[in-house]
Amino acid sequence: MKNTSLILSSALFLSLWSCKSGKSESDATGVFEATEVIVSAESAGKILQLNIEEGDQLTAGTTIGGVDCENLNLQKAQVSASMDALAAKQNSAAPQTEILKEQLTSQSKQLLVQKQQLTLLQNEQKRVNNLVNAQAVPTKQLDDINGQVDVLKKQIDAAESLLNVTRQQIKSQEQQIAIGNRAVMSEKKPLEERLAQMDNLIGKCDIVNPVNGTVLVKYAEANEMASPGKALYKIADLSEMILRAYITGDQLPLAKTGQAVKVWVDNGKDGFKELSGTINWISDKAEFTPKTIQTKDERANLVYAIKVKVINDGFLKLGMYGELKF
Repeated sequence: MKNTSLILSSALFLSLWSCKSGKSESDATGVFEATEVIVSAESAGKILQLNIEEGDQLTAGTTIGGVDCENLNLQKAQVSASMDALAAKQNSAAPQTEILKEQLTSQSKQLLVQKQQLTLLQNEQKRVNNLVNAQAVPTKQLDDINGQVDVLKKQIDAAESLLNVTRQQIKSQEQQIAIGNRAVMSEKKPLEERLAQMDNLIGKCDIVNPVNGTVLVKYAEANEMASPGKALYKIADLSEMILRAYITGDQLPLAKTGQAVKVWVDNGKDGFKELSGTINWISDKAEFTPKTIQTKDERANLVYAIKVKVINDGFLKLGMYGELKF
């Protein structure tokens, strides 16, 4: 009877142990982690709003607060005023060339009259020449007309030269004014770049959440002073968790990237919760066994880190221990 009682007691103990464990021996254990992003301020100033709390679910691209950028707005207004002032600095060639253009018009009209006079004299020259040939008039009369034609031609040449000089003066004045205006407008491009820089800095006054995830830690509050690089909050996407575990060199041939594995997590009630995971990274470098990690082979000194991606149904938490089996 004593032996029977002992056997029954042993069987009951093993049954209870089996129900408690709910699984066979694991191949490796590790800790769940996620990619954590520390969001920092990108502009200096007083934090006007920071509308988040720890545990909030945020979407990428959502504006969650802002930093006071009144000083930047004033600087932008100053740059804009400088750009507007460039137009006032430019000169017009019209006042300086208007007189020259009027002279040019007058000279052109005078030249036209001289050419008409030349035409009349040349006609008279032909008539007198015919009369001289016919010995109807003295030769002196033809010589006088020839002299008048020569003088008028020289006057026309001088008038045309004067016209060219006036045209060159107008062109020179316009070129000088254009050079001066180009020197003034050369300041426009740097001001435009400065204005774009100010717009970029002002845009950074808005605090925009960069990734989807859950707020883990909030480091700042409204009305505090922010500076570029100051941490505001920490966020991580907990929809997919990574179990970082360690395997021995003997287990290494059993693990492959993309391989499906079973993952167990202590549920604190019925023993273990089973989940599905996928190996998405295997370290190509061995390292010494971490003190807090127990591997299948207790005598192993060198292990390899692996990462197992597990879809989180809300049960998994950062820092939670998990076990896996190939």
